[in-house]
Amino acid sequence: MSRKTYKAGVAALAVAMVVTFASAEGSGANAQQGENQQVETDAAAEEVVPQFTSREVVQPLPVAPQAAAEAEADVEAVSPRQASSLRELVASTPTGGALSDQMECLAGAIYFEARGEPLEGQLAVGQVIVNRTESDSFPSSYCGVVMQRKQFSFVRGGHMPRINRSSPAWLQAKAVARIAHDGSWDSKAQDALYFHARYVRPAWSYRKVATATISSHIFYR
Repeated sequence: MSRKTYKAGVAALAVAMVVTFASAEGSGANAQQGENQQVETDAAAEEVVPQFTSREVVQPLPVAPQAAAEAEADVEAVSPRQASSLRELVASTPTGGALSDQMECLAGAIYFEARGEPLEGQLAVGQVIVNRTESDSFPSSYCGVVMQRKQFSFVRGGHMPRINRSSPAWLQAKAVARIAHDGSWDSKAQDALYFHARYVRPAWSYRKVATATISSHIFYR
């Protein structure tokens, strides 16, 4: 082989080795770039994974306006009323709206039995009915007490007469009934179970203990 041919072969071999090394470096860079992309992709995936807490999360729910109004009404119903006299308390007691059947019986008895009496006398009549519902000797409801046979003379055939619902006397009876029901004012007939008008003297009255006389009624226990 001539020297010229030998040199040409060596040169060709050198060029081939350089190309081979360059290809190898290029392959390594691409591999490293692929690894970097994989790491970045994994990191991005970790960032968007939601984190959950093991503790319960409680969010308060909004209170509906109607429920809030009912809650305020309940607070008002049980709040103690402050008054310097029974008359002031009656005047400040709400009387609007319809009554329940039981409260209607209590207010009706006060209206028919004592609407001509002073407020103390009206409250005492209401107190007797409340006391009877708490006694084992009488029915346990206001209507049961009021409608019991031969107890209240205004009751006819198990029914009350018609009430003049627009009269001041009825509004007053409703307020007194609420006060008696709530026990928000002490009555002179606090423990009484019976009463009658002063112009009569029923036989049973001799066997009872008189506790108070208020206007035209005498109260007994």
